[in-house]
Amino acid sequence: MNENRKVIIDAGHGGPEPGAVYNGRKEKNDTLRLAFDLGSALERRGIQVSYTRVEDVYDTPYEKAAMGNQSGADFFVSIHRNAMPVPGTGSGIENLVFSSSGTAGLLGKNIGRQLAAVGWTDLGVKERPSLVVLRRTKMPAVLVEAGFLDNEKDNAFFDANLAATADAIADGILETFEELEAREDQAASGEIPGFYMVQTGVFRLRSNAEAQLQELKDQGFPAFMTVKDGLFYVRAGAFREMDNAVQMERRLRRLGYGTLITRS
Repeated sequence: MNENRKVIIDAGHGGPEPGAVYNGRKEKNDTLRLAFDLGSALERRGIQVSYTRVEDVYDTPYEKAAMGNQSGADFFVSIHRNAMPVPGTGSGIENLVFSSSGTAGLLGKNIGRQLAAVGWTDLGVKERPSLVVLRRTKMPAVLVEAGFLDNEKDNAFFDANLAATADAIADGILETFEELEAREDQAASGEIPGFYMVQTGVFRLRSNAEAQLQELKDQGFPAFMTVKDGLFYVRAGAFREMDNAVQMERRLRRLGYGTLITRS
């Protein structure tokens, strides 16, 4: 087990900012309850945990993103509950990410699948690049909408299955860690069988490759390095679907990287 895995949990809202409110029920209270249960579930799985808040206080999304960036965490997981303009018309969970390609998209997908196994309706992974806690965090980040606060059935399910919901989110996070680490192990041996890889550079000097690798990771890309025939290859992602690789390539090119998609 990798003992260096670390997650920072953000309980949405807080203090004078209650979030969604329905029949006296406040989102800020539900998010803190689930955040604590999630933290315990992650610790039982050997994952280090920190929090943006542990009591009823308010920090701006910018401050929360800064806390995440200073924490040294691998993932930023923000807990929220959803609401609709017309109460009772929405139901289920969804996971919001800056971009559905790369590690954040994988994290959201894994969490959604685990929550569906508990009994939640999975509304899917959705891109929300305008959200500060997704845009300003340097590590992969996901915002989990844990059911609709204005839906009585979702509230009843949330209350009855709080621990199971926390365990499901934790299992999705653990699954993502294990999948990424398996890819790194395969990459260290040369190639990842059956994947399209987005290459951003080939270097003769390890230091130059490591500099680009760190630059990509700081921007939230699922970057890794391989070594072959004395050369150091930097890749910004490995995908089973060509379309996902193309999306990643376009994103990198907009940032000025020269890219090449390779097939193992």
